[in-house]
Amino acid sequence: MDPLRDKSTALASLRIAVSGSHGLVGRRLCIALTNAGHRVVPIVRVSAEERVPTDCIALSMSKDCVRRINPSAFEGIDAVIHLAGAGIADKRWSAARKQEILDSRVKGTRAIAEAIATAQRLCAHPPRVFLCASGVGYYGASTTPVDEQSGAGLGFLADVVQQWEEASASARDAGVRTVHLRFGVILSEAGGALGAMLRPFRWGLGGPLGNGRQGVPWVSMDDAIGAVQFCLANESIGGAVNVVAPELVSQRAFAAALGHALKRPAVAWMPAFCVRILFGEMGQALLLEGAFVSSTVLRENGFVFTHPTLTDAFARIRRHA
Repeated sequence: MDPLRDKSTALASLRIAVSGSHGLVGRRLCIALTNAGHRVVPIVRVSAEERVPTDCIALSMSKDCVRRINPSAFEGIDAVIHLAGAGIADKRWSAARKQEILDSRVKGTRAIAEAIATAQRLCAHPPRVFLCASGVGYYGASTTPVDEQSGAGLGFLADVVQQWEEASASARDAGVRTVHLRFGVILSEAGGALGAMLRPFRWGLGGPLGNGRQGVPWVSMDDAIGAVQFCLANESIGGAVNVVAPELVSQRAFAAALGHALKRPAVAWMPAFCVRILFGEMGQALLLEGAFVSSTVLRENGFVFTHPTLTDAFARIRRHA
């Protein structure tokens, strides 16, 4: 019996391959999956000369940067969760860095998706669901609310996300349920955007960026992990899923809520030209532009958010301020 089709065992007996298992989200997800009774099999990137670590699946990279994965490695794997990709905010966006961001997503996703598709023919028990990380950058900059039915926006990130999601086409076309997890800003004290904000805000140096009216689509780490597990178990979900909290907030409101949680002022306004000088194109796209993104698919399928508002999400930070 296919465990993904038997809801009584869907949360207790899956073998799940996970890429990006050592990342900020991946670490937390693997712990949650293991605690739920699943067996996690990491997908690790190796060179052609390296040996594959024990109990892992190898995503090999040749000298010409071609990614490959052996389809037979997916024998007995129930689901694949693909989270790996170069961080979009780790460095300024030079032409080379932008190409790295694109290639790390598109080439890796295509290699895994093609292996999953081939496994449908070669394996007795191939994966039946493919959850692939994506991003709300798909919508570009928007001042009006958007959801999964909205079209793609303009700009570098929107182009990346479109190519990223299309790279999974071979798995989808082979009949594998494919979900594009369009993550918003994931709030975690351990790192990411919030981790970078905490120090200046605790020093009273936080505040609005630019005009502060740009949307900040956000989600708590707990809800991001919960949404992944929810999509894994819910067979009715396929295609794009916005993994964002139901509360739509502007950047100004976000800064005010964080300042309030830390009991610090949040009035240290940074003009747009300063953001552009400090961070270049990356700052324009990530800090000065934004969108108000709704989590329509999750809510219509009955997902219950643990932290539906910023007040809820920042409560733990307030306790440790």
